[in-house]
Amino acid sequence: MVDYSKWKNIEISDDEDETHPNIDTPSLFRWRHQARVERMAESEKEKEDMKAKRQSYQARLMDVKERISKKDGDEAALKKELDKIENEGKDLDRQENELLKKDKKTPWNVDTISKPGFEKTVINKRAGRKPDENLSEEEREQHLKQFVKDNEKLCKEYGMLRKYDASKRFLQSNLHLVCEETANYLVIWSINLEMEEKHELMAHVAHQCICMQYILELAKQLDVDPRACVSSFFQKIEHCGVEYRQQFESEIEGFKGRIQKRAQEKIQEAVAQAEEEERQENMGPGGLHPADVFETLPDELKACFESRDIELLQKTIATMPVDEAKYHMKRCVDSGLWVPNEGEAPFKDDKGDEASGSKTDEKKQEEKEQKTTSPSAKKSEEKEKEEPIYTGVSTEDVD
Repeated sequence: MVDYSKWKNIEISDDEDETHPNIDTPSLFRWRHQARVERMAESEKEKEDMKAKRQSYQARLMDVKERISKKDGDEAALKKELDKIENEGKDLDRQENELLKKDKKTPWNVDTISKPGFEKTVINKRAGRKPDENLSEEEREQHLKQFVKDNEKLCKEYGMLRKYDASKRFLQSNLHLVCEETANYLVIWSINLEMEEKHELMAHVAHQCICMQYILELAKQLDVDPRACVSSFFQKIEHCGVEYRQQFESEIEGFKGRIQKRAQEKIQEAVAQAEEEERQENMGPGGLHPADVFETLPDELKACFESRDIELLQKTIATMPVDEAKYHMKRCVDSGLWVPNEGEAPFKDDKGDEASGSKTDEKKQEEKEQKTTSPSAKKSEEKEKEEPIYTGVSTEDVD
């Protein structure tokens, strides 16, 4: 059988009674409500006091029992105190039972008739930024190369867009591009375009690169995932004030200046490297460069080499001191200006080119052919073919 008796004693709302016309109804309702709130507060206070007494009783009881077990103090006095505390516990049990009976008899009201079974609050929050991975420089470079290999076409497509709406829609459709790797690729692509003297295209890609960097910077300031900032940035840049627009344009101009400077440095480095490679190719068998040795020769020896007159060279050597002649001729041999036992082709010009064909040329040609046909050379050529568009620039160029 279901007990419905608890529903017979429910305190109606404070403002539902019909009152006499001569009674100030609002005041009556206010007094009723205040009295009910005071009764509820008093009941809660009694429960809190009972809870505090129970905690105090438990603490004292445990303390006395522990002291008795450790024989800390007079055992008879401790047992007497234990009996006293246990009697207090019985009294507390009686008071709790009376409080429960009183609470049961208290009529329900609008505040106590029902309670929520469970309560949960969910607040939507943007995902936080991913922490930077602890990668070495080599791992970062390898990660960038893999990203470019997988997404180079999409990165180029984004870099060629011109309208903010189109850029916004494209990034929202390809959210994985909203990352540092895309910004790095655009920087490297801009440098390569400047080195190729494609200045207008470089300026356009630089604009798209700055847009990406602004999105990433906004994500850092808000400490959220960059993908959540795409819409916010484009909305802001399209409806921004004059000051924000000037700052944005200034950042683009500064970025283009840095790109131009880095491109010039890369060109100079490439020219210097080519000159050094050419110089190494023209080195003599003793590790000296013909041009360097030629500049240090006495004027009479220079004249012999310039005129390519072997008889004059022999006469000039004969007139020089032995030590000096040995010194200069050894340097000429080490640089390749003079080739022993090669009577038909004893000279090279000041640039290191031989006057006529010799065995040295044939030997170099054979070595070159062997190098070209060797497995390592083939692997090197295949590797060069596989290199992506940014081969000429490394991640060190990222500003």
